[in-house]
Amino acid sequence: MNSTPAATPTTTPATTPGPAPAAAPAAGLLAGKVALVTGAGRGIGAAAARLFAREGARVLLAARTEEQLAAVTAEIRSAGGTADHVRCDLAEPDGVRAAVDRAAELYGRLDVAFNNGAAFTPPRPLDEVTEADFDHLYAVNLKGVWLAMSAQVAVMRATAGQGAIVNNSSVGSLGANPRLPAYGAMKRAVNSLTESAAVTYGPEGIRVNAVAPGNTRTRMIRTWEESDPGLSDRLAARNPLRRAAEPAEIAEAALWLLSDRASYVTGTVLRVDGGARA
Repeated sequence: MNSTPAATPTTTPATTPGPAPAAAPAAGLLAGKVALVTGAGRGIGAAAARLFAREGARVLLAARTEEQLAAVTAEIRSAGGTADHVRCDLAEPDGVRAAVDRAAELYGRLDVAFNNGAAFTPPRPLDEVTEADFDHLYAVNLKGVWLAMSAQVAVMRATAGQGAIVNNSSVGSLGANPRLPAYGAMKRAVNSLTESAAVTYGPEGIRVNAVAPGNTRTRMIRTWEESDPGLSDRLAARNPLRRAAEPAEIAEAALWLLSDRASYVTGTVLRVDGGARA
């Protein structure tokens, strides 16, 4: 009978358990930040809201149309993001301020804002622009942006202590714009507000930039094309990439400017135009 003793099992020496590892930070360029997006019901604004949520932000969507806002908010939530919405007409000062304050009420702070909302009126030469259209473009595209920025700076200062703002301008603001003279003028004024705010609030750690989209597949271009058939094709032929941008591509530029990756960028108007103005 084999009397060889049974082998002694080997064991790994016990180790003293250390503290539990810290949870890995959430992934995303806006992880842990609270973002406000105006004009978020469709187009570039909706694309930005979706993207910012995917990049870790808690997002408040603002626009005039409740149904569109609710749909985009539900889409973000179903994808696992955090979002809410508030109705806001940029031509109504009290509503603009209330929308900005709502971000702090919901999430306790405001870190970044994308002032994307804008109005559009039919393309026509300067002497055919109606006074009503001019006043509407001023109220929404310029005064609305000024109101939003003023409120955003105040809330960022009081909560996060720093922040970043991106305004949506247009390549149509960078030179003559004979078909959209009033629209181009308001957007050029937004560029000036952007630069002035960057100088004013930079010492507080609040960066302010703008994106200037070129031809983009939005309702504005579709509406313009109704009175100018073939517009999209002509615009695409004028840029080296030979195509229009998707709204998400403009949102990506805004995302970078709002993120800490752009921590040394302020006071710039970034062209996102496929090289059309190169």
